[in-house]
Amino acid sequence: METTAARRPLTCLLTTWGVTRLALLLFVFKVFLFPGPDVTSDISVTYRGWYEVLSTGTFPAADVTWQYPPAAALAILSPGLLPFLDYASAFFVLAFLADLAVLMLLLNTGLRPGRSLRGARMWVAGLPLLGPTVYSRYDVMVTAVAVAALVAGARHPRVMGALTGFAVLLKVWPALLLAGAVRRRAWAAAAVTVGALAGIFALAVPGAFAFLTFQRDRGTEVESLGALVLHVARRFGWRGEVLLNYGSLEFLGPYVGVVSDVALGLTAVVFGWLLLWRLAARRFAPQTLAEAAFTAVLLFTVTSRVISPQYLVWLIGLAAVCLCFRAGRMTRPAVLVLAASFVTVLEFPVFFADVVTSGLLGVTLLFLRNGLLVAAALTAAVRLWRSTVPRPDRAPLSGQAARVNEPAISP
Repeated sequence: METTAARRPLTCLLTTWGVTRLALLLFVFKVFLFPGPDVTSDISVTYRGWYEVLSTGTFPAADVTWQYPPAAALAILSPGLLPFLDYASAFFVLAFLADLAVLMLLLNTGLRPGRSLRGARMWVAGLPLLGPTVYSRYDVMVTAVAVAALVAGARHPRVMGALTGFAVLLKVWPALLLAGAVRRRAWAAAAVTVGALAGIFALAVPGAFAFLTFQRDRGTEVESLGALVLHVARRFGWRGEVLLNYGSLEFLGPYVGVVSDVALGLTAVVFGWLLLWRLAARRFAPQTLAEAAFTAVLLFTVTSRVISPQYLVWLIGLAAVCLCFRAGRMTRPAVLVLAASFVTVLEFPVFFADVVTSGLLGVTLLFLRNGLLVAAALTAAVRLWRSTVPRPDRAPLSGQAARVNEPAISP
């Protein structure tokens, strides 16, 4: 009877995952139509077009919508592994398998002594809140690699570093996974992996790093935090407009450059805070690696000029790893991310037309979604600081006490 009772939560978790993922597959395969614009067109049109170019042995360097590091080509080419399916169908199946891989990693971690299944529950519940977008972008694949890196964590720093380096060349943001890494072996493995793979791509495939120019020239996207200022200004007569620019809908017009510059300034402030935290931190518990990564990605997300819906996939995955630790302190930020995910599916794709036109409903949803993300980021930052930085009024008075505050994980 005790064994049956112990298995019941796991059975419920797996059943929920199966039902929700079946629903996602039914939407992306268009058995049922999801409200709003078709989110799968990026796969059948854009990704498919990149696939044709990449298959010739070159990057789409002339296409300004190609804004990804070179290893992203592997994700775009991956549907070729399933030649018995058309491109879009194969991509959806591979995204589904990446989702399953994350669940297995979280279950394996959560079932260890002293750990929790809360992380797996976060992933099971959070991902479907974003709707079919999660299987219509390659971000779930990147998140799978990032989760694997964090799960490897302190026990296998070289593996963690190598996976992080590979993930960086998939989509850059996983570089923030190293924010809380204290072992030099992790940093070294990441640097070697990035250097080796980048060198191979640069020498073997033309246009491998053209994406850097396209990213630099991007403006303020309509769903970003800074865009809220322009949405409100637009409702009061500002003459800017929303146009497709560098592959996304961005604001163009007077003062847009100022808003973009402010966003970049805030990103610099975030980087400075992370550096200050790293210099001040003294207590590194097993969960600190994941919590630092989650906090860093949250902070950089909210200050970005772009907050695409698929960015929430990253946050859900990182929050899930944090919740695998019973002693973790990121429960509240994780819940705020869940709430933001639900609002995100409302602003895109359900009411995206209202967002593009700066309608009252669209602007309200953006205020709510971005407000929840800002609250999550600030809460996570405060909790990370308090859990790792000793208070000045409790400074150690002896060498014996000083050693208590040294990192629990040595370099």
